[in-house]
Amino acid sequence: MYEIDMLLQGFANLASEPLPLLLALIGVTLGIIIGVLPGLTATMGVAILLPFTFGMDPVSAILMLCGVFFGGIFGGSITAILLKIPGTPAAAATAMDGYALSQKGQAGLALGTATLSSCFGGFLSVFMLIFLAPLLAGIALEFSAAESFALAVFGLSIITSVSGDSLVKGLIAGFLGLLLSTVGLDPMAGFPRFTGGFNELLNVPFIPVMIGLFAASEAFKSLGQPETRAEVKVYIGRIIPPWSVFKGLIFTILRSSGLGIIVGIIPGAGADIASFVAYNEAKRFSKNPENFGKGEIKGVAAAESGANACTGGDLLPMMTLGIPGDAVTAVMLGALTMQGLQPGPLLFKDHAGLVFTLFAGMLFCYAALLIVGLSSLRLMGKVLEMPRAILTPLILALCVVGAYAINNSMFDVGIMLAVGVVGFFMQRWDYPASPVVLALIMGPMAEASFRRALSLSGGSLDFLYTRPITLGLLTVAVITLALPLLRYFRGNGGNGPTANGAAAGTVGTAK
Repeated sequence: MYEIDMLLQGFANLASEPLPLLLALIGVTLGIIIGVLPGLTATMGVAILLPFTFGMDPVSAILMLCGVFFGGIFGGSITAILLKIPGTPAAAATAMDGYALSQKGQAGLALGTATLSSCFGGFLSVFMLIFLAPLLAGIALEFSAAESFALAVFGLSIITSVSGDSLVKGLIAGFLGLLLSTVGLDPMAGFPRFTGGFNELLNVPFIPVMIGLFAASEAFKSLGQPETRAEVKVYIGRIIPPWSVFKGLIFTILRSSGLGIIVGIIPGAGADIASFVAYNEAKRFSKNPENFGKGEIKGVAAAESGANACTGGDLLPMMTLGIPGDAVTAVMLGALTMQGLQPGPLLFKDHAGLVFTLFAGMLFCYAALLIVGLSSLRLMGKVLEMPRAILTPLILALCVVGAYAINNSMFDVGIMLAVGVVGFFMQRWDYPASPVVLALIMGPMAEASFRRALSLSGGSLDFLYTRPITLGLLTVAVITLALPLLRYFRGNGGNGPTANGAAAGTVGTAK
């Protein structure tokens, strides 16, 4: 088969150039550390590391970011199990049974199961990415300006899904991102817009914006929080689960991995949603649902395999259609663009060798995660003791260095700090940051494609309803936008929380 041959060629490429593998290993290790530290997410880790990959070749840069992404999603489970503090939003479901197992003296069993389940789910998701991505990319080759515009509109409609507790605040944040995306050169005429005379704003500096929104804002938030967490000693015990236990988890892991992949493919639904969906289904299929929440090992396996299987699913629409599945893939979309690679169908046509080398590297990342994860679980307990007084200045220093390193410009540092302050107040007032990033990425694509399609059609809007793919995507976008709005207004009509809001609130609280 074509995919297997190309994958073997990818492994051969990596074997001849081992540097990307070393960087991937470093990325996985950094990702686990970032995931372990409460308040630091995989998104923040990828955003901080992004500028440092600028001088690397594309394979090394993307694999290192993938390592941080995969490690960060898994690392959050460690604090969730040991301290009931989810290191990442995706680990909130793991905390429910993982911490209960720790209380029973089975922390090692929970950690080992979480590691094995995470890697199993991750491997499956990468294999699905390998075999489904070229198929989806082939369909996307039929896209012209009209279809690209419809796709961008569909991407923007996902704002309603990533708005968290408040749909209105999510839409306001998305509108703010759209306004920001108009700064810079006009995509058709080429004259500067809203730059205030600053040449640095001819292109929207979205990397400093992302660092400010996701990393600096968290650091500013930490500055206002006193150190309250007391030092905790945890008994780890046996880590590798016995076969008699693990064989009972295989079906749960397979089902949860499948659910995680499906959730990941849906743009706007990330690992946090996947983990809760997988946990819920594991409980529903269990013969003893009453044990969930009291230390059920299947709950840990389901949540972790679901969350990590989501990673490959997240990357699928990002690589084939240029639509990020969640915040972290939005940042990685910027990474691919920064490396001169345009995500979409042409990526598979023009750079097939590079893409399958990346897939081979992703499989290596999960193998590295299995080894590093199992061997470092006892050590990670020590990282938890790092005081916030050291951690916060370290994050801020990385933010400044990262923003400056892109263009060697203090102007970018100023933008990062300013956006960080804005992001801090957005957090304080519960405005989500993801819609801003989504609008910053999708806004220019929507505007340029719409104007190009309008020019090609001689000023007629017929292309909106005469092209089947365009019409289909716009219909799906309207449905995506309308359903949460309907639930929102129905919820308000009943003077209660909406179904969507309640679910998002559960996840958001866990964050």
